[in-house]
Amino acid sequence: MSFLQLKNVSYTYPNGFEAVKNLNLEFDLGESVAIIGQNGAGKTTAVKLMNGLLKPTKGEVLVEGNVTARMTTAQTSRLVGYVFQNPDEQIFQETIYKEIAYGLVSKKLPTQTIQEKVKKAAALCGLSEVLQEHPYNLPYSKRKFVTIAAVIVMDTPVIILDEPTAGQDRESTELLADIITYLSKENKTVITITHDMEFVAQQFKRVIVLTDKEKQQDASPEIIFWDFPLLKKANLKQPYICQLADRLGFKDIITINELIERVF
Repeated sequence: MSFLQLKNVSYTYPNGFEAVKNLNLEFDLGESVAIIGQNGAGKTTAVKLMNGLLKPTKGEVLVEGNVTARMTTAQTSRLVGYVFQNPDEQIFQETIYKEIAYGLVSKKLPTQTIQEKVKKAAALCGLSEVLQEHPYNLPYSKRKFVTIAAVIVMDTPVIILDEPTAGQDRESTELLADIITYLSKENKTVITITHDMEFVAQQFKRVIVLTDKEKQQDASPEIIFWDFPLLKKANLKQPYICQLADRLGFKDIITINELIERVF
């Protein structure tokens, strides 16, 4: 049995808007998965269902075999951590250290254990030198790493990242890639919502496409980004490397190294 499952899941908001319908998804520990699709496709609703922030209108979400509808949001969040798209919706402490440590303090862990865990998460997220700074002294893009560290430190088996590359420069995007790779090696399931197709092509081996509130495809990026009817239906663009490869007459290429090998 997969660690996280969505079985025939649909969700309708109180105003009557149906955001997702008939989703069937499974995630194993150690997987790194991207969820893509245009705005309104149902991506954020889907991951909030995984995290327990929302409960299905129909169907079931199971985490470690437990139905989330029978669990509190707090219970689910101990298994599925969620980093919001907007870090300002999560940050509320006066120092970066306290922000990262907050969940551990709430669990009443020993002070030394908290310090060790915060130090490790901060180093992973490039925050070691600014732990005593106020989070809002950092630019918006760097505040995202504060919230990522605050979720990582809780050691949840599943971590959801909602648009982590938005507003990030190349250096920060590379740091995000390193974080995701590290978490996967630690047997964490990392589920990432993103509009950054270059990041998806370079970082993920499994990609889920949502369109019109439903799953359209669940496959490798090599399949996704060369399925032109799918891309058109989902209103998605190929990564630039794929576009260049297509113009040069090469198919099924998604990375610059693959293109170089074909050309030379």
